[in-house]
Amino acid sequence: MTGPVLHLAVEIDGDGAHPAAWRRAAHSPDQLLTPRRVARVAAVAENAGFTLITLDDGVLPPGASPDPVGRIGAVERAAFVAASTSTIGIAPLVPVTYAEPFHVSSQLASLDHVSAGRAGWVVAEEERPEAARAWGRPLVADAEAQARESRDGVEVARALWDSWEDDAVIRSVATSRYLDRERLHYIDFTGETYAVKGPAIVPRPPQGQLVVLARPGRVPAAQLDVALVEGRDLGSVAAAAAAAGTPRVFAEVEVALDTPDTTATERVADLERHTSWPDRGRLRHIGSADQLVALLTELTRHVDGVRLHPLVLDEDLPVLSRRVLPALSERRLVARPLPGTSLRSTLGLERPANRFAAAAVAAQEDAR
Repeated sequence: MTGPVLHLAVEIDGDGAHPAAWRRAAHSPDQLLTPRRVARVAAVAENAGFTLITLDDGVLPPGASPDPVGRIGAVERAAFVAASTSTIGIAPLVPVTYAEPFHVSSQLASLDHVSAGRAGWVVAEEERPEAARAWGRPLVADAEAQARESRDGVEVARALWDSWEDDAVIRSVATSRYLDRERLHYIDFTGETYAVKGPAIVPRPPQGQLVVLARPGRVPAAQLDVALVEGRDLGSVAAAAAAAGTPRVFAEVEVALDTPDTTATERVADLERHTSWPDRGRLRHIGSADQLVALLTELTRHVDGVRLHPLVLDEDLPVLSRRVLPALSERRLVARPLPGTSLRSTLGLERPANRFAAAAVAAQEDAR
C-alpha cells in the first residue's frame, strides 16, 4: 500500500460499461468516434483529478446489433488524448495474443514520449476465435496459451524498452553521431512461438518502463506494476488483493450513480429493458455518491487504487467529478496528479534501472 492515498482510474471507452449505454448518452451515436468526444471525456476526468484513464480495445467491434458498434484503436486515441492533457495518466488496452510484441512495444514507447511519461499499458487477451481470422493468424484457443502469449509479450516489450540505454542518443554535431552504438543492445528473446532479437526502433521511454497493468495470473506478478483484481464483494476483492504480489493493486468496480433527475436503480432498469448488463465478476455499486464514497473509503484498507467502470459516462462521470472525488479529497484519501510528474511517480513507483546498463556496471565491479 502507498498510504492513505487511493488512486482512481476510469475506463472511458465507448459510452459506458452497459452495452446499451449509448441510449442514455448526451450525444447522437454518430458523435461517439469523433476527436471532440474523446478529448472532452478525457478533459472531464483530468479536471476531476483522476490518476488514470484507460481505453478498452480489441480487433473486433465491441457490442452487437442492434446497438451501434465500432471504435478507433486505443493507442491512437491515447496518443490524441496525450496531446490535449497534461497531468492524467493514459493506459490503452493492447492485446498481444496475435499482435507483434515488437510493434506493440514501439507504439507504447512512442506514447510515453508523446505524453511526457504518463503512459501505461493494460494487458489483456483476444479471446474470441474471430480475432484470429481478423489477424490472419492461427487460433490461440485455450486460456493457458493465451496467458503464454501475454506473458511473452510483456517480457519482450520490457526487454525492448531497455534495449536503448538512457544516454544512447548523443546528438553530437561535432562528430556527426546521433547514437552511441555501444548503448544499444540485442535482447535475444526466444519463446515457444516466436523469437525477437531487437534492439527497439524507439529510444527508451521517459519512464524507463511504462506502467503495466493486468489481471493476476495472466502475466507473472514480477512483470506487473499494477494488478487489476476482481470480486463480487469486499471479501473477494480483499483476498485477491492480498494474493496479487504486485507493487500496486487496483480493484475493478462498476458504478451506476444517482443523478439529479433519476436514481441509479431507475437508470439501470431503463437500460435493462434493451439488454442485460453482463456480470464480469466485478464489485458493482448501484446507488448514491455518498454510498460510493463509503465503499471507496473501505477499499483503501485493501487496495492502492480503483478502476471505475461507469454505467453511462455522460451521466456518471459528472457525478463522480462533482460529488465523489471532492468528498474523497476532503477526507485526504485521494491526491490530484501534479504537472510534470510521470505516471510511475504518481503511483509511487521507482523508475527502473536499465538492465543492460546495470549488468555492465556489475561486470565492471566484478572485474576489479
